[in-house]
Amino acid sequence: MSTINRQIRLAARPVGEPRPTDWEHVEEPAAQPGDGEFLVQVLCLSIDPAMRGWMNAGRSYIRPVEIGEVMRAGAVGRVVASRHSGFAVGDHVSGTFGVQEYCLSDGRGVTKVDPAAAPLPTYLGTLGMSGLTAYFGLIEVGRPEPGQTVVVSGAAGAVGSVVGQIAKILGCRVIGIAGGEAKCRMVVDEFGFDAAIDYQSEDVRKALREHAPDGVDVYFDNVGGDVLDAVLLRLARSARVVVCGAISQYNSTKPQGPANYLSLLVNRASMTGIVVFDYADRYAEGIAQMAAWRAEGRLKSLEDVVSGSVAEFPDTLMRLFRGDNRGKLVLKIAD
Repeated sequence: MSTINRQIRLAARPVGEPRPTDWEHVEEPAAQPGDGEFLVQVLCLSIDPAMRGWMNAGRSYIRPVEIGEVMRAGAVGRVVASRHSGFAVGDHVSGTFGVQEYCLSDGRGVTKVDPAAAPLPTYLGTLGMSGLTAYFGLIEVGRPEPGQTVVVSGAAGAVGSVVGQIAKILGCRVIGIAGGEAKCRMVVDEFGFDAAIDYQSEDVRKALREHAPDGVDVYFDNVGGDVLDAVLLRLARSARVVVCGAISQYNSTKPQGPANYLSLLVNRASMTGIVVFDYADRYAEGIAQMAAWRAEGRLKSLEDVVSGSVAEFPDTLMRLFRGDNRGKLVLKIAD
């Protein structure tokens, strides 16, 4: 009997929040590897805000997921059949395997991982694309200097929590912006930020005046919208704004652009986007450094692992936009 591969495919381009009708649940036989190929059983799926952008048509930093195509997703899995000289049955690997139970690969873009060195979900978070985005976005785009003030929005999320910790390692004062008392407490107590601002219950502009009296030297933005506008008013001279994401805007039918962008002019500041794929030739460098910090206990990783099946992907994705996750959100679909 052939192995059944359950998949989630994009059925329609969402308008606003994705709906159940935007997805197609498909079952088909798992492909068998030919020469130079191997079959991966997907164990854990990376759930990322960027997925919402990938569903839209139009030009972006990566081609959109097409209608009828398996939904794009980073994942970790195990090789279960192989006719590839570089990958053996039993190897654990990470790659863009998609929202499905099995994926056929020729090895391009696939990396071996060691489950004895770190839990598999960590290779989707701190030691994966989220961590690499934080690492290169902060160090190469934000360029923080010791003693400077770094502000991070989405501070309890997969990228933001790593950004803040790296900034502390580099000798900066770090302020996190997050939603809810519990997340703000976690940002300070577990991740070591100097202060946290609860955008749900505090006036962000007022809180920034208190916590960053001399201005913000580096702002790492994951949310956009009103929070971005508030921070723009507190920029220091020659500040750097790192645009990583805008999760507050992804499901909006009328996205809000920054109203206070002239602060960039007044403060001779810059606003620059970070796309982690631009640093692909340096991934090994970033992972090695973060693995070393993690081994030293200076960098903590937090994965919010939901156990379920491929069918639960649509509901799990919506947790991101409700702010229900803490750290890296992962859907575990097999042991």
